[in-house]
Amino acid sequence: MTKTDLQFTPADYDWSKIRTRNRFEMKDSAKNSSAKEQVGMAAANLVEDRMLVGLGTGSTAAFVIQRLGARIANDGLQIQCVTTSFQSTLLARQAGIPLLGLDSVTRLDISIDGADEIDPDLHLIKGGGAAHTLEKIVHALSDRFIVVADESKLSPFLGQNFAVPLEVLPAGRLLVERELQRLGAREIQLRMAQRKDGPVISDNGNMILDARFERFNPLELEQQLDAIPGVVACGIFARYRPARGDCLIGQAGGVRQL
Repeated sequence: MTKTDLQFTPADYDWSKIRTRNRFEMKDSAKNSSAKEQVGMAAANLVEDRMLVGLGTGSTAAFVIQRLGARIANDGLQIQCVTTSFQSTLLARQAGIPLLGLDSVTRLDISIDGADEIDPDLHLIKGGGAAHTLEKIVHALSDRFIVVADESKLSPFLGQNFAVPLEVLPAGRLLVERELQRLGAREIQLRMAQRKDGPVISDNGNMILDARFERFNPLELEQQLDAIPGVVACGIFARYRPARGDCLIGQAGGVRQL
């Protein structure tokens, strides 16, 4: 795959016709698996020898990890990686990828991760897997942030299809809910676990709130949410977002650069 094969612009999509949903969706790991595999492999092929790499979390990032493990085993690729969750740590170890502690690095050459929603300016919503706090740290450390996704994640504006996740200290939950209402949240839900009684608990030991807003300015709302006492991190990635050309979209015709 050449650089020319990946050239693409937001104008190639009719963003006004991107499919909308009647409710905010959580991750479906089996959805669009072929497109996810294609785009994950394409992103993993951008990693070069001797790089320090950040590994994201989720179904598309899992294909990145799988491909990097194959390159290490078959091609002698030499890299070191940091992870953003227990899930990506387990997958990386299974794939034979050398890992470093996140607290041992001050910069990364590249990080690769999925997204739950992407607008035309490449602002993101992340956090469907409750790993957005460490993901935000990793991508802030990275010289280059690559986003991998399928077409279902594209939206004319953030919040149309996916609520904004917030990792919240348990002791601050009621205060955070009050402040979210003050900022105009129409709906606030404590995320409940599946196949486990009670709420979802993040890898950091915190709760996850999902807040629905009317159309908003991503950078402004990200700053307001992160400033609420008790919020560890919100799932809007406006300050730390991919550069033009660093968002890879898997689709029926292959992989496109958005």
